[in-house]
Amino acid sequence: MGQRAQAAGGCLTVALGAGLGLAVWSYGVRGRFQRFEASPDWSVLYAELPLAVLGGVAAALGVWALVRRVRP
Repeated sequence: MGQRAQAAGGCLTVALGAGLGLAVWSYGVRGRFQRFEASPDWSVLYAELPLAVLGGVAAALGVWALVRRVRP
């Protein structure tokens, strides 16, 4: 595999990981954002969202690195 294909594969992996993290975060976000008889919980946006997206990227890159190590 050439360098450009490897770079494209890495970029695609990062994009898919970010999308997966966003999808996991969005499941049930309305319930977490609107607490019962309380004001909106803004930590859902400024803490949980970036952590979910970065976690998805890290997980996807970890899987990509393992696949690259197995396939020479």
